[in-house]
Amino acid sequence: MSMWNHTTVTEFILTGFSNHPNLQIPLFLILLGVYTITLTGNMLIILVTLIDPSLNSPMYFFLRNLATLEIGFTLVIIPKMLINPLVENKIISFAGCASQLYLLSYFGTTECCLLTAMAYDRYVAICNLLRYPDIMNRRAYFQLAGASWFSGLPVATVQMMWIFSLLFCGPNQVNHFFCDIPPVLELSCADTSLLEIEALIATVLFIMFPFLLILVSYVWIITTILRMPSKEGRHKAFSTCSSHLVVVTLFYGATISTYFQPKSSNSPDTKKLISLTYTMVTPMLNPIIYSLRNKEVKGALRRTLGRKLFSEKM
Repeated sequence: MSMWNHTTVTEFILTGFSNHPNLQIPLFLILLGVYTITLTGNMLIILVTLIDPSLNSPMYFFLRNLATLEIGFTLVIIPKMLINPLVENKIISFAGCASQLYLLSYFGTTECCLLTAMAYDRYVAICNLLRYPDIMNRRAYFQLAGASWFSGLPVATVQMMWIFSLLFCGPNQVNHFFCDIPPVLELSCADTSLLEIEALIATVLFIMFPFLLILVSYVWIITTILRMPSKEGRHKAFSTCSSHLVVVTLFYGATISTYFQPKSSNSPDTKKLISLTYTMVTPMLNPIIYSLRNKEVKGALRRTLGRKLFSEKM
């Protein structure tokens, strides 16, 4: 039997922040600003890393992949969030909810793996500098990126099939601004205890395990940096990985706060605000962080925008 035949619910209602009617227009304006900055910033990162020859290295190849991923992440969530404050009917179809959950799970898992690949790149660059060109050759970093993008597919597929094979026969109000696993599971008429355990195992494997690999990489990186004899060398080495470290802290801090907190520890509105951090704030800040903290990216942006302005004047 098809998994779609197990349910009598044909649509869900995304409540979002509808319990604060006075905030709907300000919320729309804030979301529109965030969305514009996110798309512009990440598209600029993709553009400059493609056309500027000084950014032709594995680190910027991974950064371009991260920017592409962040655009996809926000495209899944923000357009629907922009519409909801302006309409009374905040409905998302059953298939639409399943698709959104699938894509969010896919992009989330892919980002965890991609951040791990970026940490490995920094580890090799700092701890094995002489062997870096041999280890991180074109084939190696293409394989790392490809594995990261592929890793999200089986995870998202299995999670979506588990969740939407459940029986949904009663309330259909998702107490969130998008279809996420915890609020959707709360609506099921079936016993979800086994599925919650399976989701926890998947979360540990594909969120916490990559996070631990990143931590181990940075332990070795920091140890190597502290052993460098010159202050200038230590500063230069740390500057090459500081942007990535800030991005990892923002993403994993919000993700762990969302999925590893007891159910009763935060109010629903607080959980929604925490979710905003990794679904909207982090994708917006990533290009800003890499631009402000990286001299090569800042220089490439100036050259690219300078060429654009010069060509317009001509």
